Parts: sequence; C-alpha cells; structure tokens
Amino acid sequence: MRVMVVGSGGREHAICWKLSQSPKVEKIYAVPGNGGMMDEPKVVCVDIDVKDLERLCDFAIKNEVDLTVVGPEEPLVNGIVDVFEDNNLRIFGPRKESALLEGSKVFAKEFMREMNIPTADFEVFSDPEEAKKYIEAKGAPIVVKADGLAAGKGAIVCKTVEDAKRAVDYIMVEKAFGRAGDRVVIEEFLEGEEASFLVISDGTNVIPLASSQDHKPVFDNDEGPNTGGMGAYSPAFVVTEEVWERTMKDIIYPAIEGMRKRGTPFKGILYAGLMIVEDKYPKVLEFNVRFGDPEAQPILMRMRSDLVDAIMASIDGKLDTCNIEYFDDAACCVVMASGGYPGSYEKGKKIHGLEEVAKMEKVKVFHAGTVKREDGFYTSGGRVLGVTALGSTIKEAIDRAYEAVSKIWWEKVHYRRDIGRKALRRLGLVD
Repeated sequence: MRVMVVGSGGREHAICWKLSQSPKVEKIYAVPGNGGMMDEPKVVCVDIDVKDLERLCDFAIKNEVDLTVVGPEEPLVNGIVDVFEDNNLRIFGPRKESALLEGSKVFAKEFMREMNIPTADFEVFSDPEEAKKYIEAKGAPIVVKADGLAAGKGAIVCKTVEDAKRAVDYIMVEKAFGRAGDRVVIEEFLEGEEASFLVISDGTNVIPLASSQDHKPVFDNDEGPNTGGMGAYSPAFVVTEEVWERTMKDIIYPAIEGMRKRGTPFKGILYAGLMIVEDKYPKVLEFNVRFGDPEAQPILMRMRSDLVDAIMASIDGKLDTCNIEYFDDAACCVVMASGGYPGSYEKGKKIHGLEEVAKMEKVKVFHAGTVKREDGFYTSGGRVLGVTALGSTIKEAIDRAYEAVSKIWWEKVHYRRDIGRKALRRLGLVD
C-alpha cells in the first residue's frame, strides 16, 4: 500500500512514524513533510503546498496512492476530501461541510445549541461595536473567539472588560487572523480543567481514542497567550470513568448523530476540546476535525494496534468490526519551541543533542519546524520538536521526556517545564 500524509508538523511526523510500522504499508509520501520525516523508514518527502488541492490530487493519481491521511485542518476545511473522493481516491477525514465543525466557530456553537450538547453560553457578532457593548453588559472574565481558522490562536481568554474589548479590535479591526475575524463568538468563561477527547468515526460508529491533555498557553502555570500546543500527555486523569461516559453520551454520540441527520455524516477524527467543570461535567470548548497536535504524539506512541486498520474501517463504514488497543505505558510530549513563539521568532538555529537522545529507550523526537542540512538539523518554525517519552507511570514518562529535553539545545530555545504537572497533582505527587 502507498500512503500519502498531508502536512509538515509534529502530528504528521507521528502519523508517518506510526504508519511506517504497518506491514501493509510499502511507501509513504509526506507532503510537504519536514526535516525529521526524511529519516523515517518508507518515507519520502514531496514539496507540494497543502493548499494546492488539485496538485495533491494529481500527485495521488499519478503515483497510485492507495490512501491519503490529512493532518492539518486547513485542507480539510478547504474540501480536500471532496476533491479526492470525486476522483475515486481513498482519503481519511471529513468532507468540507462536516469540517465546518472546526472551520467555523459560529457553525459549531449553533450546532451544539441545536443538539443540546453542553457548551458555554455564547453570542455571535459581526459588528465590533455591538460586541463591545455585549462585553460591557456581561463583564469579565470572558472569552473572545475568531469565527474561522487561526492556527489554534484564535481564542482569547480575557480577565478584564478592557482586555476583551482589545481582543475584539485585535480580531475584527486589526484582522490579526484575516477573514477568520469577520465574525466573533463571545462566550462565558468556564472554570475547570481541560482535556482532549478524540474519537474515530465512520459516520455512524465511533471508537474513542486514549484520553489526553494539551497545554495551550506558552508559559508555565497556563500563563501567556495561547499557542498551537506546548505539550501533552496521555492518559488524562481528569477524564474519569464518569466523565468518559458523560462525554460519549452527551457530546460525541449527539454530534455524530446530528451530523448524520444533516446529511453530512462525519468520517475521520472528531476531537472535542473539553472543559471538565467540577471534575464531573464535560462541556465543549471547541470541536476539531483532525488529530490534535501535540496530542497525536503521545496517543500514537501508546497505540499498539495498526493505525491503518482503523483508518480503512472508518473510510469503509466498518468501525463496528474494529478495535484499538494500547500499551499500558503512559506517554508525555514536551514541545520545544523557538524563543518568541507564538509571536515573532528567528529561524535557522542549529539544533544540538539529537544524536544523544536517539540512543535513549522509549523516547521519540517528532520534528515539527525543522530543516535538514548537510551538517544537521536547523529550526524553521515556531514549534520545532515534540520530545515524546513512554513510562510505566505518568511520572516516569514525564521524567524521561524532560531528561531527553535537557540533552537538546539551540539558541533561544523555549519550552514549558510543567507539562503533566496537573496529572501529578491529581495523584498527590506534587502540591
């Protein structure tokens, strides 16, 4: 089987790494890929822009690609699945109308309201002055969200009314996220602990993936602006059996059934970003329509089953015949980023220490923003590496991940030092 993986980040590296282990897979085209993917067995990087859907489709046809797996949200929202399926190509992910669950915050929130899926109260605005009046009436803390795609940075948690009004200007007037800021969703601030709940669906049937927890803010203790994700671990201890059952019953099943009834059945990965209120009640912060990044890294490190089997069952509508098994180990991923991210940052910094980390057991470094040159790897993005480790306990996984991180260095490197601390706190291992 020839597989094409669309994307260039740490999530796509993890997908390539996992697919390369399948005896069913002969060759993987990473499009466009990154420096680290080149070193994976069976993987060839091909330089095609992920926005160029026609060229991607032509490549798949000419190279007799049997399966395409899409990593990032943008091509899904732009309709890559529609283009491929219209050309009789097998592709994993939702069609354009289903991908609106991530492509439009307004659509997602109105869909949740229609389906009685628990989420924060909200209002939608296309006029910045009306949005500010609403904020003044509601008070703070409050959350301001760009309607469209913003690379994980379009949700701004505002502690004061003035901060919220500035966020409206930033999104709607300054157009920090372009057309994504034509409308905003303003919603109540929810107190609790976040978790990432991912499932695979074939439009009717659902298989939950291992639970995980992302760390969005750039600095320790969840301070600073939101990023694409600074680290993740799995399993997430806040997702108790009670929370798991409520999430499936009140969120996942109604979402899949609601999309099916709309005539837009959801196939692929549905990712519910949750806030767990009072340690019991899951509410949806947002829906995504693909693997999380960095959640994919620890989840796929823990996955024992062949990912190809689940993907093909999703495409064929046969998930009820499929099962996904995991290793008992926990996993932790620490994202190493360029200093200044998610704002401006410098590229082209030489990365040191990767050879030493490659000798460590139960550790895998997934590349996100790197390029490979004759004398080694250099930084080329904001999030550069996802250092991921397994351990028999979550503490062991965290300690091993940070031991590996300590061996890697480049000028102005930045990473959070508290990934997984919430798990350790729940276990009584830290204050």
